[in-house]
Amino acid sequence: MNIIIPMAGMGKRMRPHTLTTPKPLIKIAGKPIVQRLCEEIVEVCGSKVDEIGFVVGRFGKEVEQNLVAIAETLGAKGKIYYQDEALGTAHAIMCAADSLYGNVTVAFADTLFEADFRLDVNQDGIIWTQEVENPSAFGVVKKNNDGTIHSFVEKPTSFVSKEAIIGIYYFRDGENLKAELDYIIRNDIKTLGEYQLTDALQNMLAKGMRLTTSNVKQWLDCGNKNATVFTNGKILALKQNSETLIASDVVKENSVIIEPCFIGKGVRIVNSVVGPYVSLEEGVQVSNSVISNSIIGSKTKISNAVMDNSMLGTCVQYCGTKNDLSLGDYNEIN
Repeated sequence: MNIIIPMAGMGKRMRPHTLTTPKPLIKIAGKPIVQRLCEEIVEVCGSKVDEIGFVVGRFGKEVEQNLVAIAETLGAKGKIYYQDEALGTAHAIMCAADSLYGNVTVAFADTLFEADFRLDVNQDGIIWTQEVENPSAFGVVKKNNDGTIHSFVEKPTSFVSKEAIIGIYYFRDGENLKAELDYIIRNDIKTLGEYQLTDALQNMLAKGMRLTTSNVKQWLDCGNKNATVFTNGKILALKQNSETLIASDVVKENSVIIEPCFIGKGVRIVNSVVGPYVSLEEGVQVSNSVISNSIIGSKTKISNAVMDNSMLGTCVQYCGTKNDLSLGDYNEIN
């Protein structure tokens, strides 16, 4: 199995946090979004992953080394591919052409999920979906009576299906996918001005490929600050019994931690209440504060604050009482 992770986008809806950190490397419950995504895919696939290809912008060597290290923790080879211009989902995947062989899973790196199914690798292709109340905001699948996919509809104006595509796809034959993507790009076939994966999928259906769906239990978005904070809380709740979320060297003086929380190494909490649903990264210092439902980046210092639904970057210094915050790295507010 190979995994392709297109993640070259600028993450504009997550600014200021993505000004210094690519969105998929923002941490959720102590781990980068992209790492949690890969871990969940590996668990669902139930088979050895040989390669993880990360399709990135020019994020720098440190980011690339971190991504390769994530792949290696899962027993896979990490490969870096570049997408220098945003030309659509089909183009992004095709940038990783050298990894498009054998069994392939494609996962766009701004979403997490909870699933209780095991991937059937003998299927031609599987589109991961979740039922939503307002399908007009999403791409959806339209199905035949036997449950196979009939067509794909982007943001339907009238009801055709509740099954929204969450951005994760499995293909039994990566070479076949590569050929379809190549055809679209070589023939300049665009929808809404871009090369779209759904056009390739529609071509596959027309040639008789059998595409089915697998429905996830939860689809967790990381597209903006509020969604990311919400997802952090959901992941903390899911992982509190399976992961060690509180480091052994946390210093807690006259303070209370209301779980679930992630508390990283070297954190110091004094005269404060932290939690529930809070992530404090390595080296955070909190004093005389109440923090709930928030993500706090490493080496940040917080004092005299009442904070909820907030997201602070690394090395922030904050002293105050504002309730709902979104501060990037190295800000200082007194």
